[in-house]
Amino acid sequence: MSAGDEYAVLRAAGVSLVLDLAGEMPRVLHWGEDLGDVGPDGVAALRESGLTARVANSPEAPRALTLLPVERDTWSGLPGLEGHRGGTATTPRPELVGASVEVPADGVGGTVRLDVREPIADLVLAAEVELEATGVLRVRWTVTAGPDGAGADGADPYDLAHVVALLPLPARATEVLDFSGRWSRERQPQRQPLVDGTHLREVRRGKPGLDSPYLVAVGTPGFAHRTGEVWAAHVAWSGDQRWIVQRLSEGAGAHAAVLGGGELLRPGEVRLAPGESYAAPDVLFAWSDAGLDGLADRFHRRTRARRPRRAPQPLVLNTWEAVYFDHDLGRLGELVDRAARVGVERIVLDDGWFRGRRDDTAGLGDWEIEADVWPDGLDPFVARVREAGMEFGLWFEPEMVNLDSDLARLHPEWLLAPSAGVGPSFRNQYVLDVAHPDAYAYLLESISKLVERYEIAYIKWDHNRELHEAVVRGGAAGDRPGVRRQTLALYALLDELHERHPGLEIESCASGGGRIDLGILDRTERVWTSDCNDPVERQQIQLWSELLLPPELLGSHVGAARAHTTNRVTDLSFRLVTAAFAAPGIEWDITGCTEDEMERLASWAAFVTARRDLLHGGVRVHADLADEQTLLHGTVAQDGARALFAWVRLASSAGPQTARVPFPGLDRDRDYVVRVPDAFGPAATHGQEPAWIARARGAEGFRVSGAILAGAGLTLPVLQPASGLVLELTAA
Repeated sequence: MSAGDEYAVLRAAGVSLVLDLAGEMPRVLHWGEDLGDVGPDGVAALRESGLTARVANSPEAPRALTLLPVERDTWSGLPGLEGHRGGTATTPRPELVGASVEVPADGVGGTVRLDVREPIADLVLAAEVELEATGVLRVRWTVTAGPDGAGADGADPYDLAHVVALLPLPARATEVLDFSGRWSRERQPQRQPLVDGTHLREVRRGKPGLDSPYLVAVGTPGFAHRTGEVWAAHVAWSGDQRWIVQRLSEGAGAHAAVLGGGELLRPGEVRLAPGESYAAPDVLFAWSDAGLDGLADRFHRRTRARRPRRAPQPLVLNTWEAVYFDHDLGRLGELVDRAARVGVERIVLDDGWFRGRRDDTAGLGDWEIEADVWPDGLDPFVARVREAGMEFGLWFEPEMVNLDSDLARLHPEWLLAPSAGVGPSFRNQYVLDVAHPDAYAYLLESISKLVERYEIAYIKWDHNRELHEAVVRGGAAGDRPGVRRQTLALYALLDELHERHPGLEIESCASGGGRIDLGILDRTERVWTSDCNDPVERQQIQLWSELLLPPELLGSHVGAARAHTTNRVTDLSFRLVTAAFAAPGIEWDITGCTEDEMERLASWAAFVTARRDLLHGGVRVHADLADEQTLLHGTVAQDGARALFAWVRLASSAGPQTARVPFPGLDRDRDYVVRVPDAFGPAATHGQEPAWIARARGAEGFRVSGAILAGAGLTLPVLQPASGLVLELTAA
């Protein structure tokens, strides 16, 4: 770090951030590759070299992009701050009034704190710009209404439209990658060239959604998993969101475009009276010169450092696809016994255990045990789980309610819906106003009572419908937008549950992967990646989900041979391979399994639990392959001494052969022994396998140098569609 009165330089993990503090507002002179120890002369050079030339039909002063760009700066793009006071004060002119720099003792990273005044609307703004030790850059804005702008009589609060975090992009960043999707097909990549104009993604679902942008990356032409320079942003917020990449035809100084985002606010959602503040969610930015894998490694290191696990991620069996609503103690007891034989460590009882809940049309919100199904409560079942040496988990959907429930009948005022009447149902559900003090207290006490009674180790916290017409009922006073209020109340509820029950783990589920963001993951221990257990779909879903999250946070279960969501039939070996490279579990009625299937499940469970330190602590890597129907992905130990790779075929390809495939991420100066573990069962191959595979299946394995593996690669077997093969590498 270096700093003066007019600049700040932060460095961490191969990244430099250079801020110019000399003007009316700070400017980013550089964000990307580490420039070394940049002093006053280097900052001056960056300033001079970044100024635009004076061309025809342009402002007399050089155009420069600030951290909070507004029209005063001749910026014609999305302003960093927008709002009004009763229709006035719409042209903000922010001014930097103070800056401070804090740097850790080791000199890695640091935080620049900015104090800003906006005199037109009488606002006080503060920004935290933190370069973390991982090289991830965190930006957070706070807006406070000053004492004078509302007038002496207190009229005209400041109506905040938005405050967004924006960082500049260089001209060489010309391709945009973000994501869309739907139920059981989350995080589908969509890639396009960056052109003049605005690439805007708005989330208006009350949660990030199954079509969440997830992570927006902009990179050099052809950037891939292992190659290219990439800049990315993530909005760490679990409500409505706005994501933006914008390029103006005239550019802005040394920069051609901006990248960023923030919370999407509904009209009237944030009205600041004098002294009131709005804190925007964190927006996280990352840069990599090693492609998408480089980005992922930064985010993985950050998440692991912020929320270290107390214990390894347990092997889970969830009852949903095994029994659905058919909660019969005898059948569930047999499932527990079989799960124990396999090596399962945690049983999760899914939907259907509470009062009135025989299908999805009734009971949601009545968080008491259904006596007709469970006359002795859950005690006999929980006791059986514990006697088998496993932890007990339970499903909830606290933010939703069926109208056919005692809760909705007794407290219609607790619905987050217009006073004029509820709109259409969504999965037979409506939204509970978690921010209503009485509703909040009801949920907190109901959940806590059950956690204490049954010593629940884990909650699967579901959120199945979207928040349409999500307004707080105000009656004659009028309804007010409620998504932000609901999101903050959810955060508070999760925080309070963790405070009351320090050992409790919570999974974020939302029709599968509909609420996955780093805001919810500050308050939960993992996510349910998708409701789809079909391994063909899951390979792609997990591939792109781990661009942001480390695999140990991505729940992935072995399902039935015929997938319940797609009806596709796949081999057990491929299902086992797919689940192994995330947070593995089982969601299958294993009471119907053959003895051979039970033995294979047990062998697989022993294999993955014995290697959790590698699978859940190593570096994820992905080969860049020309054939889109094949994947080679793996986890390499931090010291490079061990690795597990999956060689996968999703569908048939044009050519019958497989060329040499280099293995990414390995230590070229080591020799490795390659083995094919038998824990996954036989892979479905086509034709004769390469000769080295026979040696890899033997006791001594196949020895080869890291240079050959990472450089020339190996000729891999030709797999049948929907097949996978695991290779285990250990340093010789």
